[in-house]
Amino acid sequence: MPSPAAQSPRQAGDAEAVAHQAETTIEVGESESDTGYESESASSASTSVSSSVRDYTFENGRRYHKYSEGRYLFPNDEPEQEREDMKHAMVLNLCGGRLHYSPLDNPQNVLDIGTGTGIWAIDFGDEYPSASVVGVDLSPIQPSWVPQNVKFMVDDAESPWIYPVNHFDFIHLRHLASSLKDTPGLISQAMANLKPGGWIEMQELYFVLSSDDNSIPETHAFSKWLTLVRQGLESFGVDLLGPAKSQERLKDAGFENVTERIFKVPIGTWPKNQTLAKVGLYGQAMCVDGLQGNSMKSFTKGLGWTAEEVEVFLVDVRDSLKDRKVHSYLTFRVCYGQKPVGTS
Repeated sequence: MPSPAAQSPRQAGDAEAVAHQAETTIEVGESESDTGYESESASSASTSVSSSVRDYTFENGRRYHKYSEGRYLFPNDEPEQEREDMKHAMVLNLCGGRLHYSPLDNPQNVLDIGTGTGIWAIDFGDEYPSASVVGVDLSPIQPSWVPQNVKFMVDDAESPWIYPVNHFDFIHLRHLASSLKDTPGLISQAMANLKPGGWIEMQELYFVLSSDDNSIPETHAFSKWLTLVRQGLESFGVDLLGPAKSQERLKDAGFENVTERIFKVPIGTWPKNQTLAKVGLYGQAMCVDGLQGNSMKSFTKGLGWTAEEVEVFLVDVRDSLKDRKVHSYLTFRVCYGQKPVGTS
């Protein structure tokens, strides 16, 4: 799995300044190759919760969660865990190393919804050692060795919450657009369980392909794939375009000081800015490595395709993702808001 080298805080900050302005054009670099980018392997995680929820199901050669079976349509096996950790690194590079944008003041109780491998929760626990961090996910794939102030639970965040009301200082959600069926309901539960003055932050990729130089051809296979996967997920009640509504949804739920930041995530190493080129390498690998796992259930069960038809189609999609003549990007949307201080 390709992985960019580390960069200095100044480089990361420069990339953030370039990327977070949605109207800013990303300059295209001159190189037609990916020379200079090394590859490394990521370690896989082992579970840290009871064996009663460790059962899995298998389909088309991939492993899926068993708890609340069918709620999450994508694999949870080691290749997917590595991809999730890679996405975390991509976001850190994109955002200058920041784990959040909410203006937190000594948070003590923190909830990470859809924690996945737990990598964000662990990093947050390290950065805020006085905080108690709870990571929640449908899959028990988190590591055993974690900071003492971090713990993990297996639960469905769209079921009624068991946490005390007015309890959390910060609730964090990331990469959940492809699985949530009732985002307003989840936001409502977050409002009830946040302390007055607490913050919620939603960080999501927005899966619409764009370019600043009109270099995406009408026949672009990855662009077609995005349309099809959105249609497939719609049959399961999932709106992949939901992140565009985050700001409105937080305001409708009663949150104040709602702010949205939009970053460009290049697909490939075409940007002239070297840090954005590294982000683009992550973005490209994120898409290529996730094609098979992200396609199977949405295409076969949602659109009626056969597994063989999916695999044949993905050949062209992979090729389109590696075309350096196409200067495409997705966007990463960070939206956060505060529970009014005078509420209960």
